[in-house]
Amino acid sequence: MVVVVDDHELFARGLALLLTTNAGDRFEVGGTTTHVEEAPALVESCAADLALVDLAMPPLGGAAAIRQIKRRRPATRVLALSGSDDLELAEQALRAGADGYLTKSADPEVLVAPLLTVAAGFRVLEGDLLDALLTTTRKPPETLLDTLDSQDLRLWALLARGLETQDIATRMLVSERTAKRMVASLLNRIGAANRVEAAGLAGAYGLLDHDPADRPQ
Repeated sequence: MVVVVDDHELFARGLALLLTTNAGDRFEVGGTTTHVEEAPALVESCAADLALVDLAMPPLGGAAAIRQIKRRRPATRVLALSGSDDLELAEQALRAGADGYLTKSADPEVLVAPLLTVAAGFRVLEGDLLDALLTTTRKPPETLLDTLDSQDLRLWALLARGLETQDIATRMLVSERTAKRMVASLLNRIGAANRVEAAGLAGAYGLLDHDPADRPQ
């Protein structure tokens, strides 16, 4: 079962028709919506296996919808679509839980093969985007750096390396209870929903290239 989430009604309907015509033996379109806030409920009501989500959907944005879809129905596979090649938008979608990302510039009929791939449990990214994600390193925003001291940055790097709370407490010379509070506070300040997202941000910002005690320049 597939749902299509796109604020351009003609595109949503056209994509639904395309899937029905070209892959009706594999995909059944359970519904479409042009309202991003309706996406999680639609996916849940249809028990959708796949969701195609446009990222440029006001007011919340497609990444927010993907995050809610994954929270309410983790088994649903999500292919994010965008009308641009905005690297930051792609990162947001992938961190939100998208299983693939494609630009709309491709021939709509080309979407069938990637959807089959995502449905089979694999991730789909265009080659150029993957190269850009692997080679692009951004510095943390100065406004964020101003709120973090060397201890915070060391904690962030330890989190990104996958250390458990007990190990972090040992490295930071604090109790495990204090380490838990420190981790929760750090996640809140850097805007990460969990440790996995914090690790992704650390990689993007180049923190893993530095000693945990160092502040990136």
